[in-house]
Amino acid sequence: MDIAHFLFGIFGNASGLFLFLAPTITFRRIVSKKSTEEFSGIPYVMCLLNCLLSAWYGLPFVSPHNILVTIINGAGAVIEVVYVFIFIFFSPKKEKAKILGLFTFVTTVFSAVVFVSLFALHGNSRKIFCGFAAAIFSIIMYGSPLSIMRLVIKTKSVEFMPFFLSLFVFLCGTSWFIFGLLGHDPFVAVPNGVGSALGTMQLILYFIYRGNKGDTKKPTTQEESMEMGTAKPPSSKGAIQSNDPDGGVPQRDKIPNLFTLSILAVWKRWGQEKLEKSEHPTSHK
Repeated sequence: MDIAHFLFGIFGNASGLFLFLAPTITFRRIVSKKSTEEFSGIPYVMCLLNCLLSAWYGLPFVSPHNILVTIINGAGAVIEVVYVFIFIFFSPKKEKAKILGLFTFVTTVFSAVVFVSLFALHGNSRKIFCGFAAAIFSIIMYGSPLSIMRLVIKTKSVEFMPFFLSLFVFLCGTSWFIFGLLGHDPFVAVPNGVGSALGTMQLILYFIYRGNKGDTKKPTTQEESMEMGTAKPPSSKGAIQSNDPDGGVPQRDKIPNLFTLSILAVWKRWGQEKLEKSEHPTSHK
């Protein structure tokens, strides 16, 4: 049992490292475009808090036999700090203020947990307090991509939900879930079980919408308002024009309908009658 526990801890460290490094693809795009686009910075800030609290929980004087938890989460905290500062640097003003506020919240919460656990709690009560804190924010971290999942469902596009990030959320959550079960540690098993389930949901969404990655043309403002029911239908001036270089006649005007045929028939009949009258004039008394 101890060997299996250790092996799943090693696998959790490996998958966790890949999880922390997976967003490098996203941040390479952010740096090259000098814009955060539609990417959300919330998952990275919440991941930082999770790493800090989990690394603290795994320390021997807090929770024995969980040093592997401290190793991977300590490394993850350093990586997440780099991500957060890159995101803040390239984000617009409003988003920058929001992420800076969340970062301040993260440092405040972590400092409070460390202070209370060091000076107010001892023994098993310290482990329970730090375990609850780490578990709660682990669940929040795993749940933070829910906003991106909602965007995927709304836009039917996975452009802003990177595949490797979703994959390693699933692998990391599953491995640490088993690690927690084998070590009889609910503070590790429960939040990572939630992470495994949410990772599975992300992968399902990815395979449903994997064919849509922003290749389709984005709707114009008029089209968006039409979908929302707040705009008037386009007038005849906005008819789709033909690609024919000679005509430039709307496509719909090139297609004869019953009304047009009826007008042409009446016009032709009237012309024939007028021609017959001119050829055979009536005599006047």
